[in-house]
Amino acid sequence: MELTRRSFLKLGLQLGAGGALVKAFGFDVRPALAQTRTLKIDRTTETRSICPYCSVSCSVIIHTLGDKAHNVTGTTVVHVEGDPDSPINRGTLCPKGITLKQNIVNDLRLTKVLYRAPGSDRWEEKSWDWAIEQIARRIKDTRDRHLIEQDHKGRIVHALTAIGVIGGCTDTNENNYLITKAFRAGLGIIPLEQQSRI
Repeated sequence: MELTRRSFLKLGLQLGAGGALVKAFGFDVRPALAQTRTLKIDRTTETRSICPYCSVSCSVIIHTLGDKAHNVTGTTVVHVEGDPDSPINRGTLCPKGITLKQNIVNDLRLTKVLYRAPGSDRWEEKSWDWAIEQIARRIKDTRDRHLIEQDHKGRIVHALTAIGVIGGCTDTNENNYLITKAFRAGLGIIPLEQQSRI
């Protein structure tokens, strides 16, 4: 349909008359248009934290709804953003950091210990105390069986190659330092790797 000057004026009059009728019957849309929307972070609590994804340690602001208590069930994470006051990242976040909220609200996140026995086809729910005891026992048993105290020349080497440690690129420098001290110097574990080298 070609829009001529005459059809344009007709259409304008029809729309104006329709608007007047709507207003006459009490349907005034001006208040709805004038109402402002609030931001989703207006009623939230701001908590400053550090992104766990790499050793850069970018500062983040986490916006939560709840009773203003941190680390409490019932607190909902609404938004995560970079901290503009941080000299490290100046308010910016990488793609991993921007999705930090998914670490917290993801339905697939594990919140309990699941154990699958050798040869079993199903997972069993276990307590954290049980899991920590099992891990400690297995590390100690393996270390007792395989620790090399001296090499073939009689030098003390304190080496354990039967256990390997895989660190994550999400660890901070301080965490990696402690892992190196505890596993290499403390337990004598030689194979220390992290996931970017695999």
